[in-house]
Amino acid sequence: MLIDLDHVSYSYHEQRLLDEVSFTLEEKDKVALVGVNGAGKSTLLRLLAGSEACDQGIIRRKKDLRIAALTQNPDLNSALNVWEQVMGKQGNHTKEYEAKAMLQRLGITDVTAPIATLSGGQRKRVALAQVLLQEYDLLLLDEPTNHLDADMIEWLEAFLIKCHRAVFMVTHDRYFMERITNRMVELDHGRLFAYQGNYETYLEQKQLRIAQEAKQEHKRQRLLKQEWEWVRAGVQARGTKSRGRLARFEALQAESAPSVDQTLNLQAPTSRLGKKTVEIYDLQKQYGDHVLFHSFSYQMKRNERIGILGQNGCGKSTLLRILAHQEEADSGSVVLGETVKVGFFTQHSDLWEPQSRVKDALIAIPDVDRQQAAILLEQFGFDRAKQYQKIMTLSGGEQRRLHLLQVLLQAPNILLLDEPTNDLDIDTLQVLEDYLDHFNGGVFVVSHDRYFLDRICDTMFVFQPDGTIQTSIGGYSQSLEMRKLQKQDYEQTNKTKASRSPQRAMSSREKHEWEQMESVLAQLEQHLKELDQAMAQTNDYRQVKELAKQREALEQQLEERMERWLILEEKHNAANR
Repeated sequence: MLIDLDHVSYSYHEQRLLDEVSFTLEEKDKVALVGVNGAGKSTLLRLLAGSEACDQGIIRRKKDLRIAALTQNPDLNSALNVWEQVMGKQGNHTKEYEAKAMLQRLGITDVTAPIATLSGGQRKRVALAQVLLQEYDLLLLDEPTNHLDADMIEWLEAFLIKCHRAVFMVTHDRYFMERITNRMVELDHGRLFAYQGNYETYLEQKQLRIAQEAKQEHKRQRLLKQEWEWVRAGVQARGTKSRGRLARFEALQAESAPSVDQTLNLQAPTSRLGKKTVEIYDLQKQYGDHVLFHSFSYQMKRNERIGILGQNGCGKSTLLRILAHQEEADSGSVVLGETVKVGFFTQHSDLWEPQSRVKDALIAIPDVDRQQAAILLEQFGFDRAKQYQKIMTLSGGEQRRLHLLQVLLQAPNILLLDEPTNDLDIDTLQVLEDYLDHFNGGVFVVSHDRYFLDRICDTMFVFQPDGTIQTSIGGYSQSLEMRKLQKQDYEQTNKTKASRSPQRAMSSREKHEWEQMESVLAQLEQHLKELDQAMAQTNDYRQVKELAKQREALEQQLEERMERWLILEEKHNAANR
């Protein structure tokens, strides 16, 4: 046992998030926590991490339990750079080459970049690297796939599958849950429901639970009706038997019915879309010497659903801003049809004053009055009490849901969706998917959610390393299969005679080199530290210059050795799969 929750309760702003919940987390558990936005998932993670205290109940932890936690909005030190942030938290436990390899895998190549200059996605990836490098018994992850591209998500997936420590995560990524978890936990109206198995098993077991609760409630209502008729008949409670029957009636009456999630209803107006939609001609965009994309042309068909894939920083969001005419391309043009009305759902939902109320966000939209705003908000999961809350008190997912409602109520017929699945709960995602199925218009969507792309898209734009954008028919899985085939064809065409009979096992020489590599890298790092100390202790300019020259050569050698270690590590892992 790592952590045991015993009748734990917690309230926030008079809302009972946890109501006497009990739960035990065991070693090597791989658990995903699901629930609607605002249910208290992030709060439960903080309670497990010990960064917040419960109102009632007991939380027991294994002695000397080591916890590594990734929060939804990581708190990094803006005065540090990436390397200082990552290594400062790890102390002497992490080797420099391990830290550099982890950052490289997560797409952070400039370790000298100041934290203050990083985007939200980059900060999340730095925090993830920092967490994964720690020594831990329990890994707590809050939306770990947000801001990761598909390749990084697949790498993280493989990492967690092989991880021999307990993992407890909040995520909306259904493929991610399906492949990693062996237990599912649902937080529903303050109660916890645990299920053995992965996401698919959870869906099946949840339906059985709901059906059983409905059956029990039907039985309770039938008994309650019978007892109510007996009470109305005027039987007096003089005898013990009558008093007992009255007590049973009162107990039945006091029982609460099973909580039922409010059914979200996403109904929004759509403007008529003519034959001409969005036409892209020879588009190019670059920042400085870095070319994001070039020579890209495409004519969108009516009601086409286009998914956009690519590595972080390749220009996906930039392309959406150009399509929305919020940013200029360097060359080429985007021509919109006369009837086109664009709705842009951005990554950032901070489009309102934090002190404003939830209801105010819709009243500000033309043609939406107070009564309509109240009805629409209630249909989309914001009850009357929540409509008068300040927006700043909402969870991240609730703010995203409110922003989505804002966009859709402006009656667009071309939707630009930038990471729409970030922070939205699964129920809201399913409602959005159903809405898009019947949406009478075109959709461009940037998303890392592979399930969402498979469910929605019939065309994919895939950003290539050379700055071109490749188009393919189908969703994410079909695009992935096509890329795998292209990669196989490329490797088949370019492999050398020596690689015609590839060996999965490492050669004895490579194995010996791999076994010695850690000590070699440690020696190089120690030599670097000795040079740094020598440079700090001398005032002789010529000696400093000579030492700096040696240090530069040693850094180059360390970089080459680290790259060699990565190659050997991949070979070792491939041989042991």
